[in-house]
Amino acid sequence: MLVLKTISDARAWRDTVRQEQKSTGFVPTMGALHPGHISLIRKANIENDVVVASIFVNPIQFNNREDLDNYPRTLDADIRRLEEVACDVLFAPAAAEMYPDQNIVNDKYNFGHLDKILEGKYRPGHFNGVAVVVRKLFEIIQPDRAYFGLKDYQQLKIVEALVKYHKMPVEIIACPTLRERDGLAMSSRNVRLTHHERSIAPVIHRVLLEIKDKMDHLTPKGAQIWGVNQLNKYAEIQVEYLQIVGADDLLPIETWTDKKSVAVLVAAYLGKVRLIDNVIIK
Repeated sequence: MLVLKTISDARAWRDTVRQEQKSTGFVPTMGALHPGHISLIRKANIENDVVVASIFVNPIQFNNREDLDNYPRTLDADIRRLEEVACDVLFAPAAAEMYPDQNIVNDKYNFGHLDKILEGKYRPGHFNGVAVVVRKLFEIIQPDRAYFGLKDYQQLKIVEALVKYHKMPVEIIACPTLRERDGLAMSSRNVRLTHHERSIAPVIHRVLLEIKDKMDHLTPKGAQIWGVNQLNKYAEIQVEYLQIVGADDLLPIETWTDKKSVAVLVAAYLGKVRLIDNVIIK
């Protein structure tokens, strides 16, 4: 596997691939790779001639300095995992390489309501930071297809909006959330859970699934309240939001028939670790 650390090297490699008329699949990550990431690499391998992964812990999408400092960095282990699944190229730049000056960091994007609700409400500036780095990565790698997990559902919608607005010639491929056997969504942050917290964590996904069973006799608002109450039974869990929304626009619904497709999204702290999850319930 070729490891590139500078934008100039990545662009030189990209030009060679373009000359050879090979299709490129791209999996952007922040490292600390788990089987969920690897599943994206495998899918990209099936659908493209060449697969590129990136590992970059993007500082401008963290609104919590402690979260940035504590984010796991396991580059050597990540490289081994990528080699095992036949990833062709890894782009692993330093922050100074991606942001040599502050101009790009000051770019502002307007996603309407999309970046102001749910995650956007509790993590101001987060999605602007995501948009800045994703656009820059797309411009550097120029992939034909880019692969994102459904676990970060709102992020996926932001990326889709970014690509549509800027008319970028890249196809966004949404891939299923991979879960542990007990239902916990795989996340790089899971390693920070204590043994006790890890034993509690699956209740988050379980409650989301049980909300689907409440559709016959509760309104969406009632189902939300029920879900929050279930999670609040655990002293270790602090719910930030649990909302039932239209799966396309992420706006709240009043009745189950308001939208053709309905999703329930949740963010909660388990101890000091912030976890997110979602399921499509209709």
